[in-house]
Amino acid sequence: MPGDLLVLAATSAPPPPVQSMFPPLAIGFFGLGVGYLIYGPQELFGYPRRSPEVDRTTGLWGIWMPGFMQALTGVLLFVALSWFGLFSMQRTLYMAALAFTAYGVHWFAIGRTRYLGSDPRPNGLMAVPFTIISVLGIVVFFSAGDWAVGILFIGLTLVYVTDFFASLGLWGASLFERALGAVRILTGLWLMYLTWATVLDLALGRSVPT
Repeated sequence: MPGDLLVLAATSAPPPPVQSMFPPLAIGFFGLGVGYLIYGPQELFGYPRRSPEVDRTTGLWGIWMPGFMQALTGVLLFVALSWFGLFSMQRTLYMAALAFTAYGVHWFAIGRTRYLGSDPRPNGLMAVPFTIISVLGIVVFFSAGDWAVGILFIGLTLVYVTDFFASLGLWGASLFERALGAVRILTGLWLMYLTWATVLDLALGRSVPT
């Protein structure tokens, strides 16, 4: 009888969760990349020159591309990981889910601040915890051997370090704003590479270095 119970328990155990091969990473990569490639040139080259009309346009882009697309990616990853176990074999996606969610929500604030013409100095204080989470991403992804995403988090760390000085309006703020623009452009281009690499890998099975 005990043996029969063990057999019954073994046969009635729930099946292991289905693993998905298609994490929605390209959505977040592309959205953030678009945001950086819109904001970066303006900060580095001063073009287009800022005005209430230009700020409303860039603010809307900031809300929808790096804001909505990253937050959507983060929520999808957390739901898949926590509720369905779809990506449980890829543990670093937990860090990706945290980063996409946090960066997406903070871009809602950044975009709306730009749209409304509000005081940007609180963004400098925001940059402190986001520098910390970016460094955490460096540790996680390089430790896991994922150098391509690790490089992305190096770029993100530099974005928030320069944003700290540029946003607070301290000495040399204009220089740090230009540095922020340069870092955003370089990181945005790397995000475009990650978008291509992810899509070619998942859609066509082509192994692109990542």
